[in-house]
Amino acid sequence: MSIESATDSIRSKVGDNSGLGATVKFDMGDEGAIFVDGMSSPNSVTNDNKDADCTVSCSLETMEALIAGDLDPTAAFMQGKIKVAGDMGVAMRLSSVL
Repeated sequence: MSIESATDSIRSKVGDNSGLGATVKFDMGDEGAIFVDGMSSPNSVTNDNKDADCTVSCSLETMEALIAGDLDPTAAFMQGKIKVAGDMGVAMRLSSVL
C-alpha cells in the first residue's frame, strides 16, 4: 500500500461528515502524512503536513493494518505501534471513523 492509497481509504471512511469536529494528522515519517480536517464542511483529507489537534504517529504498515481492520487501534496503542500527541479525546473518536 502507498501513502496515496491509504489517503484514499481514509477519505472514503471519513466522508463528508466524520463527526470528529477536530483536525487529525497521521504522521508516517518519511512515508508522508495524512491530514484529516474534520472541522471543514465537507470534511477533507489531504497529504498536507500541518499542525493538528491530534497527531497519530505510526508506520505505513501499521496504518494499513488499522485501515483494513486487522489491527485494533487500542491494542496498537498499548503495543506501542502508534503514538498519540495532543487531544486524546479526538484520538478516541478516531476509532469510530477507522
